[in-house]
Amino acid sequence: MKRIYCGLLALGLALGASGCGQVRQPEAVETVGEAQVEVEKPKYVALTFDDGPRYNTTGPLLDGLAKRGVVATFFVIGRQVEGNEDLICRMAADGHQIGNHTYSHVALQDLDPDAVVEEIQKTEVVLEHLVGEREFWLRPPYGLIDSSRAALVDTPMVYWTVDPEDWRILDSDRVAEAVVSKVESGDVVLLHDFYPTSVEAALEIVDRLAAEGYTFVTVEQLFRINGVAPQTGVLYASPEKTRKIS
Repeated sequence: MKRIYCGLLALGLALGASGCGQVRQPEAVETVGEAQVEVEKPKYVALTFDDGPRYNTTGPLLDGLAKRGVVATFFVIGRQVEGNEDLICRMAADGHQIGNHTYSHVALQDLDPDAVVEEIQKTEVVLEHLVGEREFWLRPPYGLIDSSRAALVDTPMVYWTVDPEDWRILDSDRVAEAVVSKVESGDVVLLHDFYPTSVEAALEIVDRLAAEGYTFVTVEQLFRINGVAPQTGVLYASPEKTRKIS
């Protein structure tokens, strides 16, 4: 997708000259060569969080993840960054992957092409100002996008394989159980850092899955571990599964 910064320059200037300072790039998780002895196969899972940042929920979530030494992927809404810039900087500093959930959380398949590009690029401008130029993978709101609009996207797109519907249930114990009872190695779990119950559930999920031997990675790391090179404009449920786009 051709970068179109006309109309976005004012937004970048309004943000000022300073960003987060020096931030850490997400670390690579290297695959290991053929083992000489039999060992249990590693189990990996990627936790993903939509609809943030929100100060009173994303902040405590980052605290809990840092305490446990866990990384995740955050698909942020561009218009919610203002006033929460420190949370974006902290995500980057803590090694989390930062993704794009559009600027105003609208269904992309309902927009004309120019509006689709604007929704994506406005968020990119905001994020690049804070954490520097990098690739912000896209999660289309509601997981919805059609083929003509997908062709406008110049990054990989991320769906999910486990959805506990935390936004609907709003019960941390039930959400945690819904994830732990279904998750398998290689899964991408959908959660929302907008709800206190989801934050509580996420940390319970981490504790329970860690006890089962799971390692938590970003979505980008999960692709690297599986030896999959993600393609632009493709909607991935996981490194091994894609979603059909009509």
